[in-house]
Amino acid sequence: QVQLVESGGGLVQAGGSLRLSCAASGRTFSRNNVGWFRQAPGKERDFVAAISWSGSTYYTDSVKGRFTISRDNAKNTVYLQMNSLKPEDTAVYYCATDGSTLFSRPTVRGTYDYWGQGTQVTVSS
Repeated sequence: QVQLVESGGGLVQAGGSLRLSCAASGRTFSRNNVGWFRQAPGKERDFVAAISWSGSTYYTDSVKGRFTISRDNAKNTVYLQMNSLKPEDTAVYYCATDGSTLFSRPTVRGTYDYWGQGTQVTVSS
């Protein structure tokens, strides 16, 4: 069993920055792959970024160069640094974990077995 808690969301103006945190407990975190997804009202939950247990990173095209995912295994935490935010980044952001070794489909929701409750990010224009 894994418990995930996201934090760091809020209201920010376009062009601003936020850093989201995903704190994990309950399973050896250093061996987990972690993904961030987001869901805007009336839309699907979409992939944003992921980091494998070995440190490989993956991003959706719309956030490349603006968002950075990182992990601190000593703190059981994964971060999503979001810079140059745009109104279209507004959504509830969720983190999720996967305990597999291969991590062959990091962009797919079904890859992940535990999810957090989400944190709201609102970017005003």
